[in-house]
Amino acid sequence: MDSQAPSEQATPGGAADESTPAGVVGARIRRYRKERGLTLRGLASRSGLSIGFLSQVERGISSIGLTALGSVAKALDRSVADFFDAGTAASDSTVSSLPHHFTLTRAETAATQYVSGQQTYRMLSDRGPDLVLEPMLVHIAPGGRRENAYGHRGEEFAYVISGELLYEVEGVEHRLLPGDSVHLRSSAPHQMYNDTDSVTTVVSVVTPRLF
Repeated sequence: MDSQAPSEQATPGGAADESTPAGVVGARIRRYRKERGLTLRGLASRSGLSIGFLSQVERGISSIGLTALGSVAKALDRSVADFFDAGTAASDSTVSSLPHHFTLTRAETAATQYVSGQQTYRMLSDRGPDLVLEPMLVHIAPGGRRENAYGHRGEEFAYVISGELLYEVEGVEHRLLPGDSVHLRSSAPHQMYNDTDSVTTVVSVVTPRLF
């Protein structure tokens, strides 16, 4: 928790610009929070995120990563998908009904995508029963606002396919190049950022599933 975060009353008001992906997510966080009768302070307490950061997300000033959004969704008793207008297409995935559950997703299949600020997430697997990994292809555009490191439950793995990624873990920055990877317990405060002028593409696998 950021001890310097302003109170909700001290935070400038104003609705998020819903013409942007970050604005859509922020507006829905605000709406669902108010539906549950929560203040920003209450949501911050439940999610483990700072009041100032949540205020910026609600107003579309900052974007929020999927794992942090997962904490917000849990605090608001919502699914992560509730916060997005997801782009979907006909799927050629196979979900087994056998005891050993598996999914098969063809390379040419257009998958569900979610956009949050500078990051576009392409889901690489359908919702197989009892599967715990969330595999994603993540495109990270240059720039955007660099957020504070954040810890949460689970594990995550990231493998850089193209571009460069600045990955901070417990206050130490690591520059990942194509072929580099990082694997950590997500309880360690961490964040990633693209400080180059090109898109970075990463295969990311997290637990637990977000959708």
